[in-house]
Amino acid sequence: MLKTRIPAPRRGHALAALALLLAASTAPANAARLPMREVAAPQSYEPADSLEGNFLAAYIAGASRDTAAAATYYREAVKGDPRNAELLERSFVALLADGSLPEAFRAAEKLTQRDGANGLAQLALGVQKIKAKQFAAARQNLQRGGKGAAADLTSTLLTAWSYAGTGEGKKAQETINKLKGERYYNVFRDYHAGLIAALVGDKVEAERRLKSAYDSDRNTLRIVDAYGRFEAESGRPDLAVAAYQEFDNVLPRHPIVRDALDKLKAGKPLTPLINSAQEGAAEVLYGLGSAGTSQGDELPAVVYLRLALYLAPEHSLALLTLADTLERMKAPDRANEVFARMPASSPLKLNADIQIGLNLEQMGKGEEALAHLDQVAKTYPNDIDVISALGNVQRSRKKYIESTQTYTKAIDLIGDQPARNYWTLYYFRGTSYERAKDWPKAEADLKKALELVPATQPNGRAQVLNYLAYSWVDQNMNIDEAFRMLKQAVDLQPRDGMIIDSLGWAYYRLGRWDDAVRELEKAIELKPGDPTINDHLGDAYWRSGRRLEGKFQWQHAKDLNPEPEDLAKIEAKLKDGLPELEKPAATAESQPAPAPQPEMPKGAPAPTEPPAMGTETKSGG
Repeated sequence: MLKTRIPAPRRGHALAALALLLAASTAPANAARLPMREVAAPQSYEPADSLEGNFLAAYIAGASRDTAAAATYYREAVKGDPRNAELLERSFVALLADGSLPEAFRAAEKLTQRDGANGLAQLALGVQKIKAKQFAAARQNLQRGGKGAAADLTSTLLTAWSYAGTGEGKKAQETINKLKGERYYNVFRDYHAGLIAALVGDKVEAERRLKSAYDSDRNTLRIVDAYGRFEAESGRPDLAVAAYQEFDNVLPRHPIVRDALDKLKAGKPLTPLINSAQEGAAEVLYGLGSAGTSQGDELPAVVYLRLALYLAPEHSLALLTLADTLERMKAPDRANEVFARMPASSPLKLNADIQIGLNLEQMGKGEEALAHLDQVAKTYPNDIDVISALGNVQRSRKKYIESTQTYTKAIDLIGDQPARNYWTLYYFRGTSYERAKDWPKAEADLKKALELVPATQPNGRAQVLNYLAYSWVDQNMNIDEAFRMLKQAVDLQPRDGMIIDSLGWAYYRLGRWDDAVRELEKAIELKPGDPTINDHLGDAYWRSGRRLEGKFQWQHAKDLNPEPEDLAKIEAKLKDGLPELEKPAATAESQPAPAPQPEMPKGAPAPTEPPAMGTETKSGG
């Protein structure tokens, strides 16, 4: 399955304290005003010639969430002023976020010598000692840390696991039972109490606590997996199968769930989720990091995930979540480095290989992406997700005929599986057929996708409605039905500028200039930086008699780096305007369309359900 967001334990503001520290340590006070990085960072950085230069470069890198650059420049800055406590702390956090943990631990030692209450530094040193099995010393570091929701939750859980590391199961349970309060505390408490009990051999307590966590949250993968593995190991495979199957009904085809069900059906054993105190502590940090990514707390989440992987380098979900977070931080190259670390034995290995290919395409390495995914597809010739990913890259590279053939291979493999789980294949193939000028096949696939897309995915449904309806309008067919569908798409996604642009452009194609202007102005408010919407609004202004405003919008569209074929058309309009209409345009949805206009440009924004690169929204843009 492509790039699945792993459900995570939910909590209120458990990352708030760390988020504030990271914000203070990696960015200037006005960081929110600085532009975010839009392209992948280079692999190496040239240090500045001065302390001030390195400090400023580190500031900017922190504001852009470029952890590699921030770590490099802060490292150099500290060399220039090694006694500066604030600079040392900023360097420490940047090194943690970048995964340079040996250096980060050395910086943490220096920080705690100056300020023993530095919570993040004490946490890092505590994790370092847990890794070394120095559990009593780890507890001392954890107890010296800061206070607050994040510190209390993290310290309590890690302290409990440190007792488990020395076989003191009773003290571990007494420690973890101190967690009280909000519902997410209770889930964390029971989940980790169950894992600790299982590790120290208390099967009765493990059953009670894991069952309690499972009953409280059956939609979090990690809890389901821990419960299922425990029940299978305890000789109750029927309960394990039921738990995995229930989860599969909610989130179909997750690789970890499929792997567990396949093993259970084949009579193979499932290993325990946690096999050491180090792995248990890593699970604490993974849970907090995963929860942070779901709330957009990306930098603190990266710190937690880096520490988790220090303790458990092959924690496949921590690897996947860290890589996914780095992608969202506009660092696909760094994400691919993490994906490449996925263990060959992990059910998520194939997922990681697919994402490497998709990221290569995002990085502008299209031919390398095609070669990579083609090789993965040869290794897994019957895997629908691999073949679909290859089709996505082919479509992104405008190899539309090849992509239709690839999607057909994937569709042929569906067999007796629920077709609704694969509605995107019909949508993707339909858009490829449309771009390849084979409308009958495109229309059939788009109708099939509309039939299959579940109501629980409103954004996906809006995208299909939009593409199919716009295509009809573009060809002056099924006009009334198309307008109903476009309005339904807008109702489903009223903040989607591209869909509103489609409705406005449809009005334009019918010659309803005022209606077109109204909708396109709405679209431009939502996506002011989109060149196609600006171009469309310019056309609508021109036709409605507002020619000066039309030229302004065309110039703005030109300045926004449109596609090359669109740029030529915009430049021609800036020079000569639009040609005069040969006859009056239609003024109602049921009336004839106006004389043919210049071919509208077509963009390819991606629908967000399910996540996949290179998908296309049918619109003038």
